[in-house]
Amino acid sequence: MIDLPRSARLAAWGTAALRGDVSLAAAVRAVQRDDEPHTTAGDAPATHLAELLEGWRAAGHRGLRVVLPAPGDVGGLPGPPSFNVEALEAGEAVLTDDEDGAGRRWGAWPDVTEFGSVLEPGAMVAWHAELVQRPSAPPSTTLADAERQLDRSLRQALDALHRLDVARWREDAADRIALVRDAGLPRDAVPASTPPRALRVLGTAVRLRGIVALASEDDGAVVTGWEARGRTEALRGVEAVARHAVVASVNAALEPVRR
Repeated sequence: MIDLPRSARLAAWGTAALRGDVSLAAAVRAVQRDDEPHTTAGDAPATHLAELLEGWRAAGHRGLRVVLPAPGDVGGLPGPPSFNVEALEAGEAVLTDDEDGAGRRWGAWPDVTEFGSVLEPGAMVAWHAELVQRPSAPPSTTLADAERQLDRSLRQALDALHRLDVARWREDAADRIALVRDAGLPRDAVPASTPPRALRVLGTAVRLRGIVALASEDDGAVVTGWEARGRTEALRGVEAVARHAVVASVNAALEPVRR
C-alpha cells in the first residue's frame, strides 16, 4: 500500500479546513485514520489536533505547508535549531503558511509511538507545536519542476531494480514491485479540493518512493562495495526527487494560480 506521511496529510487536509473547504472534524478523521486520537504538545494552547487546528484558524492562518527533510537536504526548515533537529529526526513537519495577527508562525512535528502487531497495528501520535521563524528560502522545486523530473526518475528506479535482479533474491519482490507500480493513493489521502495536476504528480511521487523503498531493502545482485555505494547514491537521488515532488504537490494548493 502506498500512502502519504502524516504531515503531508495534515498539510493537505489542514489547509482545506483552515479555508473552510472541509470541516475540522473531517480533516482530523483523515489525518488520524486508525491511530489513537492525536494529541498535542509544546507551546500551543491545545491538547488535541482538532483544538490545534481551531486555534490556528481563529488566529487567521489559512494554510499549512509540509516539509520532508532528510540528512543533507533540509530545505524549507525555518528554525529555531531545536525545531529543525526534531523535524529532521521525524523526517516530516508542517508549518503555518502565513503569520497571525501577532506576526507569529507555527510549526509542528509528529512524535509517533507504534504498538500492536503486523495484523493489528496501532499508533499514538503527539504533534509538538512551537513558534518558528520564517524559512530562509522558498522551496526550490515547483510542481512543474517535479512533474518534469518524475518520469525520468521513475524509469531510473525501475531500471535499478532490474539491474539488481531483486526478484531473484526475494521470491515476492516481483509481485510487490507490481503492486507499488500500479497502486493508487487511498481515497482519503488528500481532500477533493486538491488540484488535478497536483494529484497526478503526487500519485507518481508516492509510487516512486515505494519503489525506492523496495530497492533499498537489500543489496540484490550487488557484489562489490563500489557497486553498493553506486546503488545507494542512485537510489538516494531518486528518493530526493520523489520526496520534493510530494512536497510540491501537497503545497500546490497554496500557490497562486497561473493563467
